[in-house]
Amino acid sequence: MSFVCSLKDRVLQGYEITKIEALRLYLEPKEELYSCANEIREVLVGDKVDLCSIINGKSGRCSEDCKYCAQSIYFNTGVNEYKLLSYDEIKSMAKENEQAGVDRFSIVTSGKGLVGNDFERVINYYERLNDECSISLCASHGILEKSSLITLKKTGVKRYHHNIETSKQYYSNICSTHSYEDRINTILSAKEVGLEVCSGGIIGMGESKEDRVDMAIELRLLKILSIPINVLMAIKGTPLENEVNLTEEEILRTIAIFRFINPKANIRLAAGRNLLTNYGENAFKSGANATITGNLLTTCGNNIEADRKMILDLGLKVK
Repeated sequence: MSFVCSLKDRVLQGYEITKIEALRLYLEPKEELYSCANEIREVLVGDKVDLCSIINGKSGRCSEDCKYCAQSIYFNTGVNEYKLLSYDEIKSMAKENEQAGVDRFSIVTSGKGLVGNDFERVINYYERLNDECSISLCASHGILEKSSLITLKKTGVKRYHHNIETSKQYYSNICSTHSYEDRINTILSAKEVGLEVCSGGIIGMGESKEDRVDMAIELRLLKILSIPINVLMAIKGTPLENEVNLTEEEILRTIAIFRFINPKANIRLAAGRNLLTNYGENAFKSGANATITGNLLTTCGNNIEADRKMILDLGLKVK
């Protein structure tokens, strides 16, 4: 039996693969790797594809210097800047996604962490959305104190999104205004107050394959069950503007390896789907079982109707 198939069988029996084994998967025959990752997905998490959507509730003027981000005040990217959207604008988008059969809806805001009047306003938004909509609510508001996360949970928010972005070793190469530990502490606090956590990262920022494996193992240690994998879309004006796009094979291999390391998680396609054939069709045959979708998302790819059709055509299920 081949190394990949043998490792797959062990994972199906509850084995946690090692860093060395995960790195070896980058060298194994790709079709076998994809097929085995897909089998792990099928057996351990089933055929349902989890759909979530986001709205960029507040854009630009971020105080942090994350090198991949168009919204940082340190970089001249021409990004559209605006203050917190009105409740009616956000509710309209939530309702549209609810009616389209999306599982989850999140408000995302720029900045290190949402505080003050903006935080109070968004708390009111979530309370009203929980009363007026049936879609499950997620929140993504940066680095927050435990008290703020408790307040969020009381509004009916079920899940908090906060990426670790990359490995601990590589983090200082992409951000200097806050630490990797700041992000880990926010995740731990969210879990402590009873929120589900969605956390992943970005590949294609110049990191090594070892960094990607280390990130996947960190997420396993944190027991994260929703892992978005973003592929860098190099933005003019950011320090990473000249990074070369990853090949489809490297993206699919990484998705498959994340499935081997986190066999029971939702491995979620996020930014960079337009680098993949048919916005990620092959990713759903290589271990992925979730995606960000939405009719206004340009960095993620497909709209909701097209995503639903693609998923159903693959013989998978949606809400």
